[in-house]
Amino acid sequence: MSAETPRRIVLLRHAKAEWSQESDHERPLADRGRKDAPVAGRRLADSGIDIDLALCSTASRTRETWKLAVHEFPRRPRTVYEERLYEASVGELIALFNEVSDDVRTLLVIGHNPGMHGVADVLAGQARGDTLTRLTRDGFSTAAFAVVEFQGPWKSLEPGVGTLTEYWTPND
Repeated sequence: MSAETPRRIVLLRHAKAEWSQESDHERPLADRGRKDAPVAGRRLADSGIDIDLALCSTASRTRETWKLAVHEFPRRPRTVYEERLYEASVGELIALFNEVSDDVRTLLVIGHNPGMHGVADVLAGQARGDTLTRLTRDGFSTAAFAVVEFQGPWKSLEPGVGTLTEYWTPND
């Protein structure tokens, strides 16, 4: 693939989790989360986005979200459970994305706020339609996803180089 290969990052926030006595890392999905995760998976599958690699936080709620969402996909992409996604800052997320192999055209990240919202906002130097307005106004709700497109190798990904092409929430 050339240096100008179009690439895509799909940022999926975990579905609604329960507040429990468990550690934050081990919180399971709430009933609403178990309903919304497959809906998000179906919406992603219907979008026609072909995912090459999924990076999923090791937290229980992200793993459960992914398990429910991926069943809606026509094919299961290679999945890596990545500890560094849990509580990652925007800078840590971009550094992690910079490590992705250039064989990957589309990356799905299943993670947490405020990281998912922050990295979508920081990467998006441009936006298609009202996507950025909606993201800013509505926040990055549980089971929502944003799609950011950019050109070039993963190691060139930095603030402002992308275009926010889609923002979807289960309430859309």
